[in-house]
Amino acid sequence: MRKFVVWPNELDARLSRKYGRAVGKEFAVDAPKLREIADAAVALGMTVVELDEGKMNPRLSALDEVYRIRGMLRIESKHPKGKSLRMIGQKIREIRKTQSKGRKKHKSRKKKR
Repeated sequence: MRKFVVWPNELDARLSRKYGRAVGKEFAVDAPKLREIADAAVALGMTVVELDEGKMNPRLSALDEVYRIRGMLRIESKHPKGKSLRMIGQKIREIRKTQSKGRKKHKSRKKKR
């Protein structure tokens, strides 16, 4: 099993690769939350060894506060880091899609007179 650190900016579609995005746009998500990443990793059979909400990736120091997402996860997986990040990104998209389907409000139909 391999252990590696996952920063939320590695999955953030709003950032360029220069500022730390580690996956392609097709696997990245907008503003991933630390809890989303942890839930997706656990759902994929990975183990979250450490979760620290206070740490910030040093690459983000030059960015606006809007793009700075604090937090760091240490994950144990049988896959390499790159493949694991792509799998987590896809899983977060699936989770968000199922949550958005449940939140859609149906328009109430008023009776016509």
